[in-house]
Amino acid sequence: MVPFQVDLHVHTVLSPCGELEMGAPEIVEKARAEGIDILAVTDHNAADNVPALREAAGDGGPLVIAGIEVQTAEDIHVVTLFRSYGEAADFQGWLWKKMGPVLNDPDYFGWQVVIDGTNEVVRMEDRLLVQAVGYSVDEVVAETARRGGLSVMAHIDRSSFSYPVVLGPIPDELPVDALEVSRRVDAAGLEAFRRLYPRRVFTRASDAHRLDDLQARWGCRMLLEEPSFDELALALRGQGGRKVLL
Repeated sequence: MVPFQVDLHVHTVLSPCGELEMGAPEIVEKARAEGIDILAVTDHNAADNVPALREAAGDGGPLVIAGIEVQTAEDIHVVTLFRSYGEAADFQGWLWKKMGPVLNDPDYFGWQVVIDGTNEVVRMEDRLLVQAVGYSVDEVVAETARRGGLSVMAHIDRSSFSYPVVLGPIPDELPVDALEVSRRVDAAGLEAFRRLYPRRVFTRASDAHRLDDLQARWGCRMLLEEPSFDELALALRGQGGRKVLL
């Protein structure tokens, strides 16, 4: 097994808070320059730009994981990851059954652009993506697992949209696969979280909304046999000798 560079939380031009520079070829080029081997596309409540990133990456890498950053009913962010784009799209359909009909105001929130692998505009998404869905965090985690996906509690160190701020300490019985810390957490801060949650696996991710955010040092490394979803799942669960190197 060898270490692979991983970033499991990256936004594109589909997220209204993402810069318009976050196009498919640009993200792929920056990831390659940073030596990132595995990258998860995790736009807010939607997976529609996963195909664009996969088209842009082609066979040259990085491996693009299909993901969605869900905003739960409690306003908690959960990164959900799936083996295929089809599975992520089906999960998005489930989410949208309980997402309000609020329309996006591009002048206030920013554009929500669905693109192809060459940044050609496919369509503009009209429904506001940065809103809470009608499912609790427990329901989102359970449904993700039921579909064979992985769930990561996003940026648990942040003062907004994080589980500890909204609901307090993360229960041991919550079946989330990992806890994510942001680039703001130093070694001492990470050790404090490890003491607080000794049975949890931790990851670090960039939560990139612009190209300058996408840096290898703000992700993590994982010891894997190869870059694949199944290997990633083993690492997040600490199984088979696979593990997160953080």
